[in-house]
Amino acid sequence: MNNHVSIEDVPLNGFHQLLSIRSGGGWVLDGYVLSIIGVAMVQLSTALDMTSFWQGMVAASALIGIFFGGFLGGLLTGSLGRRKLYFVGPAIFVICSVAQYWADSGAALFFFRFLIGIGVGFEYPVAGSLLVEFMPRKYRGPRLAMLTILWFAGAAAAYVVGNALLDSGRPDAWRLVLASPAVIGVVLLLIRIGTPESPRWLLSKGRAAEAERIIKKVYGPTFSLKNMPEQPTEKKVSLLDLLHSGYGKRMLFVAVFWSCSVIPVFAVYAFAPTVLQALNLKGEWASLGSVIITMLFVVGCIIATRLINVIGRRSMLIHSFLWSGLALLGLGMFSNGSEVLVLMLFGAYAVFIGGAQVLQLVYPNELFPTEIRSAAVGLGASLSRVGAAIGTWLVPISLQSIGVGHTMFAAAGVTLVGLLVALAIAPETRALSLQEAASLR
Repeated sequence: MNNHVSIEDVPLNGFHQLLSIRSGGGWVLDGYVLSIIGVAMVQLSTALDMTSFWQGMVAASALIGIFFGGFLGGLLTGSLGRRKLYFVGPAIFVICSVAQYWADSGAALFFFRFLIGIGVGFEYPVAGSLLVEFMPRKYRGPRLAMLTILWFAGAAAAYVVGNALLDSGRPDAWRLVLASPAVIGVVLLLIRIGTPESPRWLLSKGRAAEAERIIKKVYGPTFSLKNMPEQPTEKKVSLLDLLHSGYGKRMLFVAVFWSCSVIPVFAVYAFAPTVLQALNLKGEWASLGSVIITMLFVVGCIIATRLINVIGRRSMLIHSFLWSGLALLGLGMFSNGSEVLVLMLFGAYAVFIGGAQVLQLVYPNELFPTEIRSAAVGLGASLSRVGAAIGTWLVPISLQSIGVGHTMFAAAGVTLVGLLVALAIAPETRALSLQEAASLR
């Protein structure tokens, strides 16, 4: 009955919706666990008598962990499967978040948050690969893009819950703040129970019978391996294989565009009040501006999610870098402008960069075949976080040494690099099956 219907063209069913929640919950938790340290930092710095060195190390620890976690998670997901690694990230979040409650030094916090970063690094290749390998092509882009929105939702929740706990007046409130992600982690572990392995990964390991059973369970008894547009064969792939198998150019594209899209965002998002004050927004203007910018990042991602299947991946990336870069250029040129002008330019950047933000998860998952997909996503996540860590670390130094105007020009320069790379080699994968999108044709 369904001999000619590809699983890439089926309508969404209950399994797809549940898988979206299972994978999306990981991004909510990622946004929460990475942002919660900023809420607790002032109180914990005083309580633990932390030096500025350890404050900086604790703030950067998770980003360092993501670098290693992305590499490791990508390689292990390719060899051990998606399902087994699906529980590693949430388990690390639960254990280390609870352990932070008893941390008695900056070094201890650095260690636990470094491990949390490794867990976040695992989520990128594991949850993303599992979601994309089940999702029909029509919904693949929007569902992957949705994960970015959920990250910001988790970050917003961290500020709401964290500040509520701090306002309780308990002397150990910061400890409760740092332990709070464990609650979300336990819920995520529970809802991920029962998730099946990816049939595409099983076929890549020669386990056709298992793949067939899962296809029938997910799509119905009339579906079989014949309904899969791609039937990968067993193949061992190393990191060097990835770079020399003809996908090196795509890996370069992913690493560069991902880095160029996160470096200014992490810097702006982490230091929004400081940057706004340097742009002469004081008092209520600075507080209001920080809230508005955070909201507009979410708005930009939502708009991009709605448009991703309308204007296509390549066009969205080019326009995102172009218009967000012009907004940063305007901030550099008018760094002494009025409060309204500065907020308008900052807001324009937050909205327009949404396209590049949501494509961070779409492109890497679409451009590589099953055998190397998780390794490529993990590598992209790792390399982009190196840039993010450096960019975040440089912002206060740059503001002091060359001023806010030139700092904005530097951010615009990073965005320009992303635009040039997008113009030169960004492919279009809209409306393609996963096999077609990953093919080197």
